[in-house]
Order: sequence, then structure tokens, then C-alpha cells
Amino acid sequence: MTSRPSALQTPAALVVDDDEGIRQMLAAVLTKEGFEVATAADGQEAVAAFAARRPAVVLMDIRMPRMTGLQALSEIRRLDRSAAVILMTAYAQVDTAVQAIKDGAFDYVIKPFDIAEVMLLVGRAVQMRGLRDDIAALHRELSASYRTDRILTSSPQMAELLQTIAKVAKSNATVLVTGESGTGKELVAAAIHYNSPRASGPFIKVNCAAVPEGLLESEFFGHEKGAFTGAVARRRGRFEQAEHGTLFLDEIGDISPSLQVKLLRVLQEREFERVGGAEPVRADVRVVVATNRNLGEMVRQGLFRQDLYFRLNVVTLRTVPLRERPEDIRLLASHFLQRFAAENQVDVSGFDEQAMDGLLRHGWPGNVRELSNAIEHAVVMSTGSLILPEDLPEPIAGKAGEAPAAPLPCPADPECRPLREMISRYEAQVIADALHRNAGNRMRTAQELGISRRSLLYKLQEYGIA
Repeated sequence: MTSRPSALQTPAALVVDDDEGIRQMLAAVLTKEGFEVATAADGQEAVAAFAARRPAVVLMDIRMPRMTGLQALSEIRRLDRSAAVILMTAYAQVDTAVQAIKDGAFDYVIKPFDIAEVMLLVGRAVQMRGLRDDIAALHRELSASYRTDRILTSSPQMAELLQTIAKVAKSNATVLVTGESGTGKELVAAAIHYNSPRASGPFIKVNCAAVPEGLLESEFFGHEKGAFTGAVARRRGRFEQAEHGTLFLDEIGDISPSLQVKLLRVLQEREFERVGGAEPVRADVRVVVATNRNLGEMVRQGLFRQDLYFRLNVVTLRTVPLRERPEDIRLLASHFLQRFAAENQVDVSGFDEQAMDGLLRHGWPGNVRELSNAIEHAVVMSTGSLILPEDLPEPIAGKAGEAPAAPLPCPADPECRPLREMISRYEAQVIADALHRNAGNRMRTAQELGISRRSLLYKLQEYGIA
């Protein structure tokens, strides 16, 4: 028997059979197991009952008057393709039941059946339905996270890129994403997918540079059993896995000339053959590719096919390097700080002024990826409530100590000083006074000032306070 569903999860079941005795018997068993049970005497009643209740599982006979179980299965799957339908059949109808499974039935049992077997199948069907619901919920959450209005930016250039993504996503056009490493090319591809009509389909990613050249064709198109040594079974490639969804091919400039020809054919004819196979496989897939290389220059050098380049270059999107959008550094740094502080269970709430100055001065050749890694490093190394310059990786921490740009000319008034110098002088005086009040005890001084002992030591050294 199945385990009894909890009170918070009371699944519904539908029993369909023209034999009233079987209906009553199955309804009684399912009710005892915690199901809410509805019954129907034929296929037409079954379809109406399913439309009204959307039960988690359907137990349905194949041979019934007015509408057979197979006809009802087709109608039910038209209402809900994920419906879990278990067919009940006589020995003479087994071939029909097997075909029904190919058409979408969950499984079948043969009359006269064993109740324990039936309930085992029901339990499996409910479990699978629950998993599908969980996956669907996660998919909806994931889709929401890639909405263009939820991508963090204060940059006009990024705002323009996001507007273009929203337009492009509605189409089925092939998209080429270019830009430096770490600028979020995969994020752009994901945003295109999750804001498109294909959002409910799969989003499949392939890093062409990470797969050995000899295996890349099999990775793309799959292979038949025995196609090569080690091919012990048929394998679906990434194009098949991405059916009705989006395939993201990163580092597209790294694929070989022979594979470029085959990729061009898929994009033109929307079909391919598995390695070792001769039967064409249709491909209902949107393709988004990305590269940090100059494909136009590669075409001129004969390293990349011109016809494939034109086919990929229907729409081109360029990601924006972080150095071209400095207004995003503070915003993204705060976002990564919150994320990594939570992941590492570290109580750190912000950045010391000089640490943020170091972040703003750095050139970020690794872009957002480098910024993310730098903030994670700082969170792990921190010991106080603020990120200090010494918590940051060395190349960035060094920027915090650089001399500021020369101040603007100041009037002859001796009290006229740059704002930062005035703040530093005031801060040094406050710290010196607190240290005096606490008789030189640095721990009590830090507690009074509301900073960590490490921050205090850093400030004492900076201002030369003994």
C-alpha cells in the first residue's frame, strides 16, 4: 500500500470504469489511503470530471461505452499534458495499452489486478506529479528572476541593452551575444529565453571551449548505439534536449570548420542526424550563441565560415564592460556582499569608505565575474561589520591607498580644506578622545565607537595615534 498522504497534501483521484463494483472497490481503497475520490462510468464522464477537478491520478478502464479509455486519454491529455493516467486492461488489450503509454499514459495494469500493485502505481504517479509541480514552481521562480526589470543596473547603457533584450526575446531570431569575459553573456542569453514564448521549455547551455573537439559533434547532436567505441546506448544531444526551448552555445568561435558546416545546416533546415545515424531529427530550437572573439575578423582570416557568421548574426547584442558603467560598481558590490554574507553566515553590513574607494578605482579587467569573486574573498577574510581595504584581494586593496586626485584650488582662507581631509581630521580627533576616555583600552574604545577592534587598529595606524 502507499503511504497515507498528509493532511496538507490531500490528492484527488478519479476512478473510471463501466463496472460499478470495480468503481466502488477502488474508490473505497483510495479513500482509505487518504485520497479524495471521484468516479465516472465512461469516457465522456471521465473527461468532464477531469476538467472540473484536475485530479492527481486517473485510474481508467480501456473498454467502455460511449467513449473508450483511449479516446478519453487523448481528451484528458489535451486538457493537461502532465496528467497521470493509469489504464486498466484485459490480457487481449495489452498491445493497445503499450501503445497508449507511448501516447502519454503513465502505466497500465491487467485485470484481474492485484490491489497492492495498483496502489504502488498510484503512489508512483502522485510522487511524479508532485515532482513535476515542484519543478514547475522552481521554473516560474527562475523565470521571474530573469525579468529584465529585475536585473540590477543604474547604467544608461545597460538600460538600453535590457530594452533591446525585451524586444528580441519576443521573436524566434538567432542571437549573437558578444563581449568580454565576465560581462554576463550567459545572463543575456538566459534573459532572452525566460522572457520569450519558449520560457516554459528547457534552457540548455554548452561551453564549446570546454568540450574536447572530438566529442563536440556528439555533444551537439547525440549518437546512436555503436556509433563509436564507448557508445553503448543511444544518447540525445543538446539540440534534442533543448526541444521547444533555447540552446545557448558559448564560445562559438572555438568550434571546428567541419562542425560549423553541420551547425549551419541545423540553422537552415531545422534538422540533423545523430552521430552514426541516418534518420533526420527535427529541431524546434532557438539558438543563442556567444563569444568574446571577433568573429568578423575570424571570417576575414578564413577561421570562421562567412555563411554561418551571417546566419548567426541576425541580431547582435554587445554586453557592457564594468569599466564603462562605474555607476554599477557600488550597486553590484552591495548585492554580492549581501549574497555572500548570507551564504557564509558572516555578519558584515557594508564597506569601509577606503575599501569602496579601492573598488571604484580598480579597472575590473575580469568585469562582473571579477567583482563577484573579489567581494566573496572580502567577506571570507573580514572580521568586522565592515569590509576594510585589507579584506580585498591585493590588486584592489592597493588602489585604496592611492593618493586622491589633486583638489581644486581653494581660497586663501586657512580653514578651507578638501572635504575628505576635514572628515579625516574630525574622525582622528573622535578616536583619540575615545581612546583617552578608556585609558588606552582599545577593546573598550572600539565598543564605544561601534566598530570592530580590527577597524580601530587600522584607523590608529592610519592617523598615527599612539
